[in-house]
Amino acid sequence: MVMDKGLSLREAEDLVSIADDKIDFLKLGFGTSLFTPNLKEKVKIYRDAGMDVYCGGTLFEAFLVRDCLDDYLKFIDDMGIGCMEISDGSMVIDNDYKCELIHRYSKDFKVLSEVGSKEEGILISPAKWIRMMRNELDAGSFKVIAEARESGTVGIYRPNGSAHTQLIRKILSKVDLEDILWEAPQKPQQVWFIKQFGSNVNLGNIGPNDLIPLECLRVGLRGDTFFHFLPEELKQGVQPQEVDPES
Repeated sequence: MVMDKGLSLREAEDLVSIADDKIDFLKLGFGTSLFTPNLKEKVKIYRDAGMDVYCGGTLFEAFLVRDCLDDYLKFIDDMGIGCMEISDGSMVIDNDYKCELIHRYSKDFKVLSEVGSKEEGILISPAKWIRMMRNELDAGSFKVIAEARESGTVGIYRPNGSAHTQLIRKILSKVDLEDILWEAPQKPQQVWFIKQFGSNVNLGNIGPNDLIPLECLRVGLRGDTFFHFLPEELKQGVQPQEVDPES
């Protein structure tokens, strides 16, 4: 999943020209869709390239908290958007009500639901993460998104950006890996997930300029994962070099 924070039509066309076969979901980040010119045309560019397009969950919550969901549905329908993120990262939504919304809207939209708070310092127990994820998948979510924000410093990550390893392991003991989209905006986070769970792990909040570099990480064509994907017989007698984190 790639995040578009206000790309122009030309930039969207350029992105599609190099990556239409690598992007499954295109997120119009947070509330940027309300301020992006020519949005309907841009959504068409992405959808014609086979991508599912949706607005960031913050926009959904902004309409929900104002009791204006009908206006939200009209907006995304007018823009030709057939996918929806239902989240509660900025406001508290009872999980039963959230699941009711997922069940209701999954009849007409491909629904992704997000679990985890956007606020630093708010800790959710592994048992609650698991319960919410499983409930939302059962309610009709196509995937559940593990919250990290654009910064990659909350939710499944610590304030320094490192993964909450124990939390992630506990989640995966009860929720299938394929059902989760892990937000991983930082390169070290992408490296960690690829090394732990393989080349095809679902990753999100990827910047447009980071997409091709991420593909290189997935197949061992960057120093961070070069040795991880090298056959054992080729590793013998070859010493890995220290990788510059900025490379």
